[in-house]
Amino acid sequence: LIGMHDETVDRTTDGSGLVRNMTVEEIKELDAGSWFNEENPKKAKDEYVGLKVPTLEEIFQKFGSDSYYYIETKSPDESEGMEEELLRLLEEYDLSNEVIIQSFSADSLKLIHSMNSHLPLVQLISQPVLDKKGAEEELSKIKEYAIGVGPNFNNINEKYVQTVREHGLHIHPYT
Repeated sequence: LIGMHDETVDRTTDGSGLVRNMTVEEIKELDAGSWFNEENPKKAKDEYVGLKVPTLEEIFQKFGSDSYYYIETKSPDESEGMEEELLRLLEEYDLSNEVIIQSFSADSLKLIHSMNSHLPLVQLISQPVLDKKGAEEELSKIKEYAIGVGPNFNNINEKYVQTVREHGLHIHPYT
């Protein structure tokens, strides 16, 4: 598992291609810092040049239990075993109390919930159902495995936030 937001390495490294088609060794050869200096000259620093994409384990080793982690399972359908490896690392580094896991994949979150029902999970939703009855149906299903929802902030309103709270769920809007 690596620390990468995008499905490709194109935007944040000097490489190109899908993460899932690359080995960790290939990803580790990429420069993940120079692009920032080029796009942000006023914030550029020499130490950014040549930065490497970290593995999740390297992140845990560096920051340990002094940090809290908000981890998203990305494209879990194309990365078999992702959830098991994530839980293995969380257990190995004793970080189960310092994490929130989110995903657009309900299946991924349900799998994690079946393996460890104590981990806080957030269901990401790009287009939440806004009408009261539909929202209540959707939220009731999500509440079976997650502690909250993460809707796109552009696609919600005050009424939706109230409905989420009425269901005893947390709301974690994303931008």
